[in-house]
Amino acid sequence: MKKIGILGGVGWPSTIDYYRAIAQGAGRFFAARGHGTPLPIPPMTIESVTQAQTRALRGRPGDEASWSGFDAVFRNALLTLQGAGCDFAVIASNTPHARLHAIRRGVDMPVLSIFDATARATAETGSARALVLGTAVTMQARDYASALAAEGITANPALPFEDIAEMQALIDEDLYAGVSENARPRLLAFCDRHAEPGTTILLACTELPLAFPDHVDDITFRAGGHLFVNPSAAHVAAALDLALADEV
Repeated sequence: MKKIGILGGVGWPSTIDYYRAIAQGAGRFFAARGHGTPLPIPPMTIESVTQAQTRALRGRPGDEASWSGFDAVFRNALLTLQGAGCDFAVIASNTPHARLHAIRRGVDMPVLSIFDATARATAETGSARALVLGTAVTMQARDYASALAAEGITANPALPFEDIAEMQALIDEDLYAGVSENARPRLLAFCDRHAEPGTTILLACTELPLAFPDHVDDITFRAGGHLFVNPSAAHVAAALDLALADEV
C-alpha cells in the first residue's frame, strides 16, 4: 500500500473524518477480499496546520503576491509529509485547493486535487448544472467552475457578496467546532433559495457534509429534495484508489 499524507487542521473535524473514512474504506476493501482481522489500512501521516493562522494569511482575489504567506504554510506542511515518506498527499480542506497551483511548487510528491475528483463525481450524476457552496474563498474563485466545465457541466455564476458571507457564517458558527442542530435546516434553506430544479449541489467545504451525518461517506446523496455531491467523499475515494492500486 502507498503511504498517504493528510494535510489537516482546516478544520479539525474534517481532518478526523478523512482519517476515519480512509481507514474504514480500506477495511471494506480488504474485508471484501476475505482478509482476516485486524483489517489493514494504508500507512498515514497527518500534518496539522492552525486554521486561525491560515485564515489570517488569506490574500486578495487576483493578487498573487498577497497569498505568499498562506501558500508557504501549506507548502511547508506538504514538504514535511514528503519528508515523512508519504507517496502522495491530500489536503483535507477545499479552500487551499484554490491555491494548489502555487502551494505545490517545489513539492515532488503528487497532491490529489479535490476539484478533479469532484468534477468526475458530478459528471456521473448526469447533471448539466451545479451550485458550488463553500467558504468565501471557494465561492469567489472559479476553480470548481473550470474543473466542472472540463466535464461539460456549468457552474453557477458567483453569488452576491451577502450570500457568500451567509454561507461562510454558517460554516463558522454551525460546523467548524462540530455540527450544531441548526446546520442542516440552515443549509437546506440556503439551497432552496439558490438551487434551480435539476441542479446538483456541491458541498465544497469539508465541514458542510457534516450537516448530513447519515451521508458523510456517500459521494452522492439526496436530502431535502436536492441532489448533493460530497467532494470530501470523492477525494477520499480517489486517495483509496491510488493507495490500494497495487493490492489484489
